[in-house]
Amino acid sequence: MSALSSHTKVPFLDRDHSILAFNERVLDWARRSEVPLLERLRYLCIVSSNLDEFFEVRFAPHLTAQVSNEQRGAVTARTYAALSAKVHEVVAQQYAIYNEQLLPALEKRGIKMVAHSQRNPRQRRWVKEFFQREVQPLLLPIGLDPSHPFPQVANKSLNFIVRLAGRDAFGRENEVAIVKVPRALPRYIRMPAISGSKQVHFVSISSVIRSHLGDLFPGRQVTEFSQFRVTRHSDLAVDEEEVKNLRTALRMGLQQRHYGRALRLEVSAGCSEFLSDFLLQQFALPAASLYRVPGPVNLVRLTQLIDLVDAPALRFERYQPGWPVQLTPGQSFFERLKQGDVLIHQPYESFDAVLAFLREAVEDPSVLAIKQTIYRTGSKSEMTDLLREAVRRGKEVTAVVELKARFDEEANINNAELLESVGAQVVYGVVGLKTHAKMLLVTRREDGQIRRYAHVSTGNYNPGTAKLYTDLSYLTADEALAADLDHIFLHLASQNRLPRLNKAMIAPFHLHKAMLDKMEAAAAAAKRGEPARIVLKMNALTDEPLARALALASQAGVKVDVIVRGACILPAGMPGVTDNVQVRSIIGRLLEHSRVFYFRMGEKEELWLSSADWMNRNMLRRIELAWPVTDAALRQRIIQECLEVYLHDNADAWLLQPDGVYARATPPSKARSRSAATHTAQAQLMARYGSSKE
Repeated sequence: MSALSSHTKVPFLDRDHSILAFNERVLDWARRSEVPLLERLRYLCIVSSNLDEFFEVRFAPHLTAQVSNEQRGAVTARTYAALSAKVHEVVAQQYAIYNEQLLPALEKRGIKMVAHSQRNPRQRRWVKEFFQREVQPLLLPIGLDPSHPFPQVANKSLNFIVRLAGRDAFGRENEVAIVKVPRALPRYIRMPAISGSKQVHFVSISSVIRSHLGDLFPGRQVTEFSQFRVTRHSDLAVDEEEVKNLRTALRMGLQQRHYGRALRLEVSAGCSEFLSDFLLQQFALPAASLYRVPGPVNLVRLTQLIDLVDAPALRFERYQPGWPVQLTPGQSFFERLKQGDVLIHQPYESFDAVLAFLREAVEDPSVLAIKQTIYRTGSKSEMTDLLREAVRRGKEVTAVVELKARFDEEANINNAELLESVGAQVVYGVVGLKTHAKMLLVTRREDGQIRRYAHVSTGNYNPGTAKLYTDLSYLTADEALAADLDHIFLHLASQNRLPRLNKAMIAPFHLHKAMLDKMEAAAAAAKRGEPARIVLKMNALTDEPLARALALASQAGVKVDVIVRGACILPAGMPGVTDNVQVRSIIGRLLEHSRVFYFRMGEKEELWLSSADWMNRNMLRRIELAWPVTDAALRQRIIQECLEVYLHDNADAWLLQPDGVYARATPPSKARSRSAATHTAQAQLMARYGSSKE
């Protein structure tokens, strides 16, 4: 298929615009009146956080092309302009929702953000006292002149720029000053209750400071001011071939991350042209990089407000995941796995079972060795603590720690050092490749024999995200698969060549070609008139050879369904190109994260689970794992819970159109059919597996 696909022209969609389209789908949840109010606000914050990361990671090449007016691959000044225009459109939607929908709705529910002009005399006194007591001692305004240059402004920090009239203490007319707001200050503060009122009043730290900017410049007049916030390039770049110690090099790089190249400047909507032009010049940014916003320059920090509000009725009903249906609490995992494999569908079923598996391995004197990959486990990791305890109990512990897990670098460095401090063997994978595979291998002595037990997963070993991300955990005592994992760990530690594996597939060695081969086999079956079907669930589809192969399979008559949460470059339903392809995106209460690949090739049927998305980086620049599900009952369960139920979702699903626009799927009209119903995949699975609410 590779030879054919290289000559097949498919008008791929733009990856970065597809990422922004995903954020528009998330933003839709902030609009929905049926969603609890504080959760709507949370979706607004999620979009802001996603846009921050978009600039920090993806935007630098576009800005470089604009500034240099040079083409860099597909990136040009024209693509920069188009992308900037789209981001401005998304930001405008955000603030319209915030100001026109959420703030009025919050006030109706007794939650009010009180601006300076709305404060009564008592509230103004309280704010002034709070400013003088808690805020002013931490502020250090900097008047700019040749001996006081523009200060270093950290990535995404809150700051004020001020224009002053009059002269300073030395009789000079330096008119611009900068006030940096320390991160230690809370961004939202609850004000004292008003007697007889049921309303809860809040004030933002930016409002507190702007109301008392004059107090910071005695003897001078504040004539203009604005909040501002700059977003910087934050993707760490380390030449692994040159450095002698990757951990040391990354730790040094983390110190500079907050001061990378400026990419976006946010200011208040009323900021004067004098001040905005001054800031653009300081940060060497073009005009399109300026975002005037009618509200807080950092909507992400509204999560603090959400946490301050005690209103369960304005949040999602608490979901308590059930204990995995295949497990009995208190039963030995080792005894259970001798009977067959176990699937845990997170977060519908509790991730605590995975921790319990590791805990039993740590405490079992028959366990000799534990090997685990660590990509994201969180800053306070129970898994790290368990691995350290295993070392103290005399077990051989090997941890493959991925130091370059984006924005988790510091946590992983700290976890690596904690493990090394007690004597665990810590390695950092393969130079030039991120280790993204999720594997845990336990070696145990049983009746004089060595037996291995494994956990593999589509997600991370992070108990926090395991409550919010849909993922599949797979526990097994299958010796063939366990032997594969042992070979992979040996490869990562020793860098020896991998032998031929029994069941698993690994990127960058096998996975990409294997997926191409399976699509070619499905296409060949369709051409012979045999049943042929491809159903894929993943987070992103941006690898061109894989997307092209799907188009070819479609042209051969294969019915292709792709359930992709985020970016997708493959147009769906394009006449003559992807007639048989349907792409749908599920945006719900939970973050869709599991990767499931189903292929029907005549009489042959295969189901694979994987840590990898269909992206070039996953297939060619990462260590990724895929493994087959051969147990018939578990395979059918995965098909039903991860594929079929999502293909029937008509409430949280969006369907991709040939032009790259997503249209909301809607339930069938009840006027046309009495049996018409709304199908929500996540709600059905939560109802199926949730235990009694706490």
